Amino acid sequence: MVEFCTSRVVVDPALAATASLLRTGDVASAAWEIGLSSRQLRRRCLDAFGYPPKVLQRVLRFDSALKLAWSGLPFASVAADAGYADQAHLAREVKALAGVPLSQLIRP
Repeated sequence: MVEFCTSRVVVDPALAATASLLRTGDVASAAWEIGLSSRQLRRRCLDAFGYPPKVLQRVLRFDSALKLAWSGLPFASVAADAGYADQAHLAREVKALAGVPLSQLIRP
């Protein structure tokens, strides 16, 4: 007889919209929109994602930048469209998060 494990993944409803809110706003406004304090949001993000909401926000911006860079956009435009202050800011963030320059990440 074959037995199947039917475990459910329980998603914190307060975090279901966290990523989209952090893409467009700051941590305090995202927490307010969800109905949590900044401290509660931080604690829940640490449990769910493994890092605090500010780091999640950096990762989401980095992800947007990568998608734009893969589409062939010049790096200065990538920086502006993804929400970085300038191309140098983009370069520093990519190096900090990925450990390599953006040009290496998008090589075919």
